[in-house]
Amino acid sequence: MNFNDAKKTLSAWIKVISIVLITGAIALESWNFYAGLANIPVPSSLNIVFAIERFAVAVHLVEGIVAAVFASSRQQRPLQYGVYTFFVGTVGLLELFTKVDPE
Repeated sequence: MNFNDAKKTLSAWIKVISIVLITGAIALESWNFYAGLANIPVPSSLNIVFAIERFAVAVHLVEGIVAAVFASSRQQRPLQYGVYTFFVGTVGLLELFTKVDPE
């Protein structure tokens, strides 16, 4: 296995794990929101988990916005690529900026 194959395999695994974790973070935040509306107590031991997931979602949101802004200059659909990058994270930005510019 050469370096490019290893890079592609690692990139694919990062994408899958990132999609699962971001989806889980959104579900966790939705549950926390519902618990607040329904006056269901949330264990205080989850505060660190909420802080980490909020930070991760915020970073992915910024990455998605950056991807959406630059996508049209790379012949990509801004909304579609922004959502894709939101879920896969930095890998999506790396893919966007390493594509060869058509001349």
